[in-house]
Amino acid sequence: MQKEIEKAERQIEQAAAAARGLAQEDPAPPRKLGTNRGIETMFRSAYRVQMDLTSLADNKANMMISINGIIISIIIAAVAPKLDTNPWLLIPTTLFLIGTLVSIVFAILAARPRVSSEHISLRDLEHSRGNILFFGDFSHISEDDFVAGMLDLMQDRTVTYEAMIRNIYGLGSVLRKKFGLLQIAYTCFMAALILGVFSFIGVFVWILMRTG
Repeated sequence: MQKEIEKAERQIEQAAAAARGLAQEDPAPPRKLGTNRGIETMFRSAYRVQMDLTSLADNKANMMISINGIIISIIIAAVAPKLDTNPWLLIPTTLFLIGTLVSIVFAILAARPRVSSEHISLRDLEHSRGNILFFGDFSHISEDDFVAGMLDLMQDRTVTYEAMIRNIYGLGSVLRKKFGLLQIAYTCFMAALILGVFSFIGVFVWILMRTG
């Protein structure tokens, strides 16, 4: 019986030691990067999507600029000279002009190129201040510094991937601002159309009621 008790105590001690060993075990090692081909495919797809969305935003902004420009030109050329003899056109025309003017301003802001005016040196780029893959940052440094920075970048795969990730994030930030401005432009254009048309209808009904 004493032997059985000692055997059971040894088993309990072994189990407790094993439990302590599992509790004190080092955390799981960091996950390794995938294959080069898979990572390059992911970056290629991300860049293509960002470029397609940038082109789409620019096309939408150009369309808003063209449409609002045509409407403003027609109102100024055809309607403005008749305001003296037809003062009832003043309110609908003003609503159209204000709405289309605000819309075209935000569309121009969305299509306007964004270039950083801050001068960034090669040392700043080496310390992750700016991105050497973005033309707005490397355009301020000399050609020799740019070549040296790119060579240093290509020597470490992790650093290269980090620069590409930062570049994708920068493109996404620009897209977010573009689509935000475009949303305001389209909302103002829609409001101008709705308010302008309803004001024309209201003025016509008011005139008919007065003449009737």
